[in-house]
Amino acid sequence: QVQLVESGGGLVQPGGSLRLSCAASGRWFSINAMGWYRQAPGNQRELVATITSGGSTYYADSVKGRFTISRDNAKNTVYLQMNSLKPEDTAVYYCNAEVKVRLWEPPSDYWGQGTQVTVSS
Repeated sequence: QVQLVESGGGLVQPGGSLRLSCAASGRWFSINAMGWYRQAPGNQRELVATITSGGSTYYADSVKGRFTISRDNAKNTVYLQMNSLKPEDTAVYYCNAEVKVRLWEPPSDYWGQGTQVTVSS
């Protein structure tokens, strides 16, 4: 089984910063892309940022220049540094990983339990 555990959410004032972490544990052949999604009340879950095993990144337009995704492959951990936070960034943030558990099987998506980020004065 593969488990993803997020940490680092909380309450922050507009303009502030937070750093989210997501650690993967379990047994697998390889972890491909890892990423962060978010879901605000009444909205669909949306992609925030992704990073491949080789370090290539993608960001949603709404967070470009403010958020930075990074990854420590030795620790099986992905991070999301969030700067210049805005009230509209308020959401539950979910970690995602595309994991090939066995060599002969296609990769599957795994999700963390989510961590709340609230941006408010």
